Amino acid sequence: MAEGQLSRRTLLEIGVAGSLALLTGCSRPGPRLVARRGDLPERWLRRLPSDWQVRWLEGATKVREAVGDSAERRPALVQLSDGWATDLPLNAWASLDQPALLRRLTAGARPVSRLYGGPEQPPVAFPWSFNPWVLVLRDRPDLAVRASRGWELLLDESLAGRVVLPSSPRVVMALVGNDPERLCRLRRQALAHDDRQGLQLLLSGPARAAVLPRQQVVPLLRRDPRLTVLLPDEGAPASWSLILRPAGSAVAPPAAWLEAVLQPPLLPRVLAAGWVPPLPRAALTTALAGFPPAVARLLLPEEAVLDRCRDLPPLDADQRRRLQELWDGTTPCQQRP
Repeated sequence: MAEGQLSRRTLLEIGVAGSLALLTGCSRPGPRLVARRGDLPERWLRRLPSDWQVRWLEGATKVREAVGDSAERRPALVQLSDGWATDLPLNAWASLDQPALLRRLTAGARPVSRLYGGPEQPPVAFPWSFNPWVLVLRDRPDLAVRASRGWELLLDESLAGRVVLPSSPRVVMALVGNDPERLCRLRRQALAHDDRQGLQLLLSGPARAAVLPRQQVVPLLRRDPRLTVLLPDEGAPASWSLILRPAGSAVAPPAAWLEAVLQPPLLPRVLAAGWVPPLPRAALTTALAGFPPAVARLLLPEEAVLDRCRDLPPLDADQRRRLQELWDGTTPCQQRP
């Protein structure tokens, strides 16, 4: 064989190697969205572009850790609550570059889109759902008729040792306006501090009342007549569900997918699952047409009640110290007589 010519065997070997390289290139993973299992509506995920992958992790801590992965492993987008997202410095996040999308949201979503940074801070988060804590009662119509008492219902003597409270001390303190005497009484009522398993304790355990994120309980209201859900007139602490883009991500967020959660046909389905995007009232009212009135009122309370629902932005060192002292000072209250 003359120099420079290739044998048939060599050509075949090159062909096989080339095919393998092509297959490897085709199997290269696309951009990834990372979230804690259960933190995104399934119907919304079905609309994610086909080249995207979803990676479920067990716990928000794992999602937060994924943001610090090496460049080739780092997700293109993550879903976190505002509490977890603000645990990382602002420079951990890249700008979303979605001004038209964010303009569709209410003014109340603007601070959290900047992760509570100043007006000069560019938006780094898409706040796609607002989630206040609610009071859930099981088989207690006698308490439900006294709904005007709001969070004070949790202090009723008949609920001693029957209340499931949030895991977060800050949320528990916010329920009683950081009042030491009421906080002491509330902690004495607790069966457990567990918002992840709280619903199960309420449905089939000894609990008769629980403080839970609204989204967890809305899907149950149509099929479990034992439950009464109250969003007190005095408002409630609340959290936000956020889509964020980790710094260094070279992949543009899928704008059409993000926008889909804000409009029909997906919006009514997302609302039925308990997720409430921060849209103008008229848009939500239209989407809630046909919902049972009690469910619609829970998902879209009166404007005055919504105005009294409170974000929980990051604390400075002095604020953390004072809340820690308040919590530590009421710890002995958990010992019931």
